[in-house]
Amino acid sequence: MPSHLSADRPAAQPPGRGSVDALISQARRLKGDVDAVRRDAPSDGSDPQDRWQRALCDLALHQLSDLDAHLAQLRDGPPPAPTAPGAEDPARTAPPAPRRGSLLSRVGSAEWNFLTDEVSWSGELYRILGRDPAAPPLTLDELPSLVLDEDRPRLTAMVTGCLVDAQRIDGEFRAVRPDGEVRTVHMMGEPVLAPDGSTASMWAVLRDVSELRRSERAVRESHDSLQHHRQRAQSEHRLAVELQEAVLPPWRGSLRLPHQGAETLDLAAHYLPSSTSALIGGDWYDALELADGQTLLSVGDLTGHGVAVASGMATLLGAVRGMAMAGTEPGRLMSLLNQLLDATVQPALGSAVCCRYRPETRTLVWAQAGHPAPLLFRGGTGRRLHSPDGVLLGATSGAVYAQAEETLEPGDLLLLHTDGLVPGRGSTAAVNRLLDLAPRFGEARTAQDGVRMVMEEFGETEREDDACVLIAKVTS
Repeated sequence: MPSHLSADRPAAQPPGRGSVDALISQARRLKGDVDAVRRDAPSDGSDPQDRWQRALCDLALHQLSDLDAHLAQLRDGPPPAPTAPGAEDPARTAPPAPRRGSLLSRVGSAEWNFLTDEVSWSGELYRILGRDPAAPPLTLDELPSLVLDEDRPRLTAMVTGCLVDAQRIDGEFRAVRPDGEVRTVHMMGEPVLAPDGSTASMWAVLRDVSELRRSERAVRESHDSLQHHRQRAQSEHRLAVELQEAVLPPWRGSLRLPHQGAETLDLAAHYLPSSTSALIGGDWYDALELADGQTLLSVGDLTGHGVAVASGMATLLGAVRGMAMAGTEPGRLMSLLNQLLDATVQPALGSAVCCRYRPETRTLVWAQAGHPAPLLFRGGTGRRLHSPDGVLLGATSGAVYAQAEETLEPGDLLLLHTDGLVPGRGSTAAVNRLLDLAPRFGEARTAQDGVRMVMEEFGETEREDDACVLIAKVTS
């Protein structure tokens, strides 16, 4: 029998207590820090990132608890060897049951002596396997009876390699306790050789790693879930971007509408993505020459983010174009858009401005639905157009939208925008900041110059939502 497991071994001398106590204190402080991080992590389980963080914290806590317990064993020295069954009352000889959750209760030891046919188990091993301390310990031939069928070949291979080839044992198997609970046991052991080279005995340390493996599985599963969530978010983002690019006007730089005639609008626009979210919003801008030679101008915003919102924006913009091509006036067009949103299965809210420009009279006819009014810049000054009545799209059934008219002059600059352009500010403050650009707009020769000035002022702003700006300059 190996000296470290024999009943008559000398008492082991613990290592320097001061150094080990210092390590224990450090481990416990670190465990407290990790536990604080875990408590601060959101626990509703809705975010894969939060689930992964909590799983990692749980795993770290299990590892640190193991370290704490093992350091305590190192400081205190090995426990006394258990008395052979039958020598005394097992209830008295078995070590006291550790408190619930103690890692010390998950480490046991065993020795199988092949010269004397003696087998000894520690009290902790009895508890790990759920065995009655009064029952005799199992021989190596009997041990597989506790193991799940699919794990028995693994245990047999480990034991055979140890006894026949003098290999170290280092592996795991799942044991079934009498109450049906399955525990994962990590087994480490070595053969003890007799002078003639034969195997005299085998000793092993068996550790219940069920909670540790459960935590590791939780980390893997949450990591896989997080990866799947990220891949899905990337796919949705890519789809939303492709959908947005397919729907928004394809022109870049300047555009002149209508294409025929002396009285034209010089047009330019820009889309500003959110700086804090990878999700695409429902903002749009549009400029389109209509069948009667008039020009459609529109900007809008459907609340929310993601593929569903981008799809809803595409539906609204398609409806705006179709109804404008059919000759529908802006006020009536807004009413029909409101009915369209009201009829959708997925409730949604949106805001929009829709304008028809009549080049022969330079008249702008427009309507709005809960949206910032267009800004008109003329002669170095700017003002907000007076808004006709109009509530948010989708807010109420049967809403009526009024129209307004404005006569433009050569050199005028008209600015349409969504409310994310100046984030975190009240509507009045946002408009005033745009109106402050009036002297610079007076020097703009083209609509593209005007967009460039807006980008210089607002392009680097941190914004939580997408935004867009559309500028039309009356050329003649």
